[in-house]
Amino acid sequence: MAQQKMCFLVDDDIDDQEIFAMALHKVDPAIACIFANDGIDALTKLQQDQSFIPHYIFLDLNMPRMNGRQCLVELKKIDRLSQVPVIMYSTSSEQKDISETKALGATDYVAKPPSISILTQALTHIFAKY
Repeated sequence: MAQQKMCFLVDDDIDDQEIFAMALHKVDPAIACIFANDGIDALTKLQQDQSFIPHYIFLDLNMPRMNGRQCLVELKKIDRLSQVPVIMYSTSSEQKDISETKALGATDYVAKPPSISILTQALTHIFAKY
């Protein structure tokens, strides 16, 4: 039996988590989504469960306690996640943010779209690509 696909969304905004989950369900209801509220929460979850290897990690840029850049650097130090695409997921569409996070090892960058339908299209594209 194939392992269920799993996304790990690290985002401090509960509304954004809910919107992401709705769009993900439209793309493929079989894909599970685990949430973390910030970078520290994400790293704690990953450290507590060594068997947790999501298929995709979506990482918000602007979060309290530990921002997306700092979290990305820490994620890249975890060997078991080396093959997992880390997609930055932020309200910022600044080229500087895109360039900096890709230089730090982000696989891709998605600016948070204004609607669920556009997010659904973006997720479909990401899943086809990686």
